[in-house]
Amino acid sequence: MFYAISCFLLWGLFPLYFKLLHDVNSFDVVLQRIFWSLIFLLAVLGWRRQWAWLGEVARRPRVLLGFLASALLLSGNWTLYIWAINNGHIVDASLGYFMSPLLSVLLGALILKERLRLLQWLAVALALGAVLWLTWMSGVLPWIGLSVAITFALYGLLRKTAQLGALQGLALETMLLAPLVLIILAVMAWHGRNAFLQASSLSQVLLMLSGPVTAIPLLMFARGARAISLSLLGLLQYITPTMLLLTGVLIYDEPFSGPRQTGFVVIWLALAVYSAEGLWRLWGNKTRPAQT
Repeated sequence: MFYAISCFLLWGLFPLYFKLLHDVNSFDVVLQRIFWSLIFLLAVLGWRRQWAWLGEVARRPRVLLGFLASALLLSGNWTLYIWAINNGHIVDASLGYFMSPLLSVLLGALILKERLRLLQWLAVALALGAVLWLTWMSGVLPWIGLSVAITFALYGLLRKTAQLGALQGLALETMLLAPLVLIILAVMAWHGRNAFLQASSLSQVLLMLSGPVTAIPLLMFARGARAISLSLLGLLQYITPTMLLLTGVLIYDEPFSGPRQTGFVVIWLALAVYSAEGLWRLWGNKTRPAQT
C-alpha cells in the first residue's frame, strides 16, 4: 500500500518538477531522461549483480521487438506529457490519464479477448460519450488527452504480456533506445545544440536527477502492484490524474469550466461505475463461502 500510494503521489508531482525545465525543449528533456535513466538503472543492476537475464533475452528476438515497441510508446508518452506540462495543457494531460484505465479495459476485450461485464461496457460507453461531447462542443478532438491515454494504455498492454520484471524490463527498454539517443545527443553536441551543455546549472542538475526521478516511481509501482489487489490498485491510480487536474487548475490557472467541466464529470462517472463494479465483485468473492 505504501509503495503504490507513494508512486502515484510522486507521479502527481511531476508537473511541478518538469515546469522547472521550461527552458529545455520537451524532446531534449526526454532524451536526457532516457540517458540518465539508463545510467541509474545500470548502476542498480550492477549493485544487485543482476546481469544473467540479458543473455537469455538476447536470444529471443520477439521479446526484444516487444520491448522496443513498449520503449517507443513510453518515450512518445513522455514527450507529449512534458510538452503538455510546459505549454499550459496539464488539465488535458490529466484527462488522458483518467481515460487510460477505461481504454485498457477496452484493449483487453479487443486484443486479449477478455470478456467485459455489462457495467464495464457502460463505463467504456460513458467515456466514449465524453470524448464525443468534448469534440462536438469545442469543434476539436481532445487529441492531447487521447494521445496520452492511447500511448499509456498500449504501453500497459505490452508490459502486461511481457516476460520480464519491472527493473529488467525498464532497463531493457532504455538499453534498446540508448544507441539512437546517444547518436542524437552526439550529433546535437557536434552542432552546438546539446540541451544539457547549454542549460543553466539548475536545469543540468534536474536533468541528471530525471533518471532516478523516472525509474524509482516505476519500480515502486511494480512492488506495490505485486502486494495489493488489482481492484485496489485501480482505485489508487486515480490519485495521479486528480493531482494533475488540481495542479493545472489551482496552481497554473488553466481553464476548467463549461463543456470541458461537463466532459470531465462524465469521465468521472464512468470511472465510478467501473470502480464500483470491480469492488462489488471483489467483495462478493471474499464473502462467498468456499466450496469443498
